[in-house]
Amino acid sequence: MKHNILTDICGFFRNSFFRLVNKEFLIFLFFLALSGAFWLLLALNDTYEKEIRFPIRIVNIPKNVVLTSEMDDTIRVVVRDKGYTLCTYLYGDVIKRIDLPFSSYVKKKGYGMVTTTELSKLVYQEIYSSSKIQSVKPDKIEYYYNYGMHKRMPVRLFGVIVPEASYYLAKVEFTPNVVDVYGSQKVLDSLQCIYTERLSIRNLKDTIVRDLELRSMKGLKCVPSKVRISIYPDVLTEESVEVPITALNMPEGKVLRTFPARVKVSFTVGASLFRTVTPDKFRVVVDYNELQADPSEKCTLKIASVPHGIRNARTEIQQVDYLLEEQ
Repeated sequence: MKHNILTDICGFFRNSFFRLVNKEFLIFLFFLALSGAFWLLLALNDTYEKEIRFPIRIVNIPKNVVLTSEMDDTIRVVVRDKGYTLCTYLYGDVIKRIDLPFSSYVKKKGYGMVTTTELSKLVYQEIYSSSKIQSVKPDKIEYYYNYGMHKRMPVRLFGVIVPEASYYLAKVEFTPNVVDVYGSQKVLDSLQCIYTERLSIRNLKDTIVRDLELRSMKGLKCVPSKVRISIYPDVLTEESVEVPITALNMPEGKVLRTFPARVKVSFTVGASLFRTVTPDKFRVVVDYNELQADPSEKCTLKIASVPHGIRNARTEIQQVDYLLEEQ
């Protein structure tokens, strides 16, 4: 009985303590929130400068006109005003897109420009009268255009690809390998190809496929603006074949015989290409004119031609015995 009474008394004091603590904590939170709100009101009433982004777009473009330059789709404007006004720009639905009528800003044939002053006037139409513009970036908007004039050009890689030791670069493919380039006639006539953005790969040993942007040039537009590059390395292997020796510049009525009549040619080639290599695609020769200019007991062999993809081709021996015969 005494134990139950003691438990009830402890419970009463414990509950009273927590009620008191919770009450004081809630009062503390109330005054904290009140002071925070008061501080926020004072802070928002001060004047600040803040960068605001405005989306822009050229509109009313004639159907026969092609814009040949990439243009910024936003301008960054530093605005000075009260804090609460800046908050409406940043978090409200106040900022609208600024439309730039195409024909209003054409300065000369093929070129248009919106100056800083003109951009500021357009921005002032979208902001409150209390706001003041401190700066506009970029300081002008430029665009180039033509009436569909273009030239189809091949794509070329700009960069360096270095295979790993014992590998070589077997093939580089672009998809597509030609693009339509729009620009002025003068610029188009000066170009023979269009390059990709810089690509640097070293120690290549695996096939690589990447999407690359084409290098942008002022006043030019590429369609499409990016291509897919596929880079295929191959393993180098050491091989050899027996090739017949032939004579060059032989006068009529004479025959050159060499001993041996065939010679081994060693070379390095990609493993995937070796099955296409045959002896008849090589040519090892002896030049009769050289024999006449510098007579000796042996003639010097030269490799006149090798198949595509062959590297470091060399004959097993450099000189052979020979005999000149009359027919």
